[in-house]
Amino acid sequence: MLMAHGFLRGVFDAFERHRTSVDVVTTSEVSVSVTIDDERRVEPIVEALRELGEVDVERGMAIVCAVGDGLRRDARLAGRIVGALEGLPLRMVSQAASRRNLTVVVREQDVPAAMARLHEEFFATRMRDTGCVIRD
Repeated sequence: MLMAHGFLRGVFDAFERHRTSVDVVTTSEVSVSVTIDDERRVEPIVEALRELGEVDVERGMAIVCAVGDGLRRDARLAGRIVGALEGLPLRMVSQAASRRNLTVVVREQDVPAAMARLHEEFFATRMRDTGCVIRD
């Protein structure tokens, strides 16, 4: 992919040909990672992508998003989000151009822990200060 003109077009054409929407995208100089929700056509998509390069498929992943205008105003919030998830394997990290959300991809089994950690980082202290308690 490095310096390969039209590479990304080829990647997205494979998804278009098989009428499958891409949810999250991250790129580097030598790789592209994507998530899809609909796995029904994954095998023919993988075959098409193998014409462009090496392909790995990871199943059992989930998308977790932190959303808020504060992300636009304070870049340190992204660090707090990632820091709160320390120890959990993050498969992808992406921030939208609007800078209003930070998306991470984690294993499905790690979603409850990720959500609990993010809640603790951003909401629990404020709730303790007000005397509010949430119970299951």
